[in-house]
Amino acid sequence: MVASGWGAAREGVLFDPTVVNLNTGSCGPLPRTVFDRVTNLRAHLARAPMDFLLRRVPGLLWEARARLAAFLGGDPHRLAFTTNVTGAVNLVATALPLAGPGEVLLSDHEYAPMRRCWERAARRQGLTVREFELPARPSDPAEVVEAAVAAMTPGTRLLFLSHVVSSTGVVLPVAELCEQARRRGITTVVDGAQAPAFTDVDLASIPCDFYAGSGHKWLLAPTGTGFLHFGADERTGASTARLLRPTQVSWGFEPPAGAGPPDGRDRFGSTPRLREFECEGTRDITPWLAVPAALDFHAGLGHDRIRARRGELVAFTRERLTGWRGLEPVTPNHPALSGAMTAFRLPEGTDGAELHRGLWEGFRVEVPVVERPEQALLRVSTNFYNTEAEVERLAEALKELMRA
Repeated sequence: MVASGWGAAREGVLFDPTVVNLNTGSCGPLPRTVFDRVTNLRAHLARAPMDFLLRRVPGLLWEARARLAAFLGGDPHRLAFTTNVTGAVNLVATALPLAGPGEVLLSDHEYAPMRRCWERAARRQGLTVREFELPARPSDPAEVVEAAVAAMTPGTRLLFLSHVVSSTGVVLPVAELCEQARRRGITTVVDGAQAPAFTDVDLASIPCDFYAGSGHKWLLAPTGTGFLHFGADERTGASTARLLRPTQVSWGFEPPAGAGPPDGRDRFGSTPRLREFECEGTRDITPWLAVPAALDFHAGLGHDRIRARRGELVAFTRERLTGWRGLEPVTPNHPALSGAMTAFRLPEGTDGAELHRGLWEGFRVEVPVVERPEQALLRVSTNFYNTEAEVERLAEALKELMRA
């Protein structure tokens, strides 16, 4: 059953009709309009590559940059496109000098590859990595702030944390956390992989030094769309991009004569400073150029309508699965701490890998099982194109697989 008024929206998204996709938190399906847009752009690149790269890209690239920055409450002159969050965070970790001795502080729920990224960066610069424990199921954002502030020390050089925790779907109060870090002279890097189109992102109100995000999840942009938004120095207002050097040298490394100011729009659809990071030789950047189509798709449905529909599905999922075969929600109900991902603690002794395999092979249900040190979690993403019937199918699959 498809909720009244959402059938057309569901038809506007590409699906495998045999699969129940409850995993937008990993990767969202493409709307047909976005698929058509990126395909047409790629066709132009294939037919007339130099015409496309030299003449079409500059205008399209700036339009995509400006549209995405406006959607995120950011500044297009400080937004660099990347392939994904991993690339953006690695750029910062590789190129940002930190004064040792000291530490990089992370929450204990950060994405594993990002933790490894900072471990490597810390070793290279003579620092250590330390984790602080997030409250298990916070009832108020202040609990998260208190836990993080208590973990900050005079030796903390950098705080890295997620805007939305990947494993549990908890939305962290990043604006307050970054403000607390700034008061203590701590550099902040925010992993916003889940945040764009999942929760309200207003980069102008988040006093972080670097904010990395993805477009291929809740924004429903093509795979290969990420970004790094640079903060502004509190005293001078200068972009924090000046603190980094690109990890790859190409044409953008030395701006051509007459290129203009480092942070002014240039003839390449970028700025001289941003082009240092974006220009990596000849590559296919059509996913970036299709971002406006993804934004138009969301705007056509209405952001408030999408948010309301997600709320209905989250409520249904909680009611249907809580207590079912021993499942218990770990994502709080507080509206400032939650969104469209709901994680459930699986019963002790559950073989997470076997459950994940069984859900896919036996029922074609795509939903992740997250292995945590304390217990495995089932993370259910419910976007506007999902249905109550799909959640029911998950429940019945769990009934069968967890019968023992």
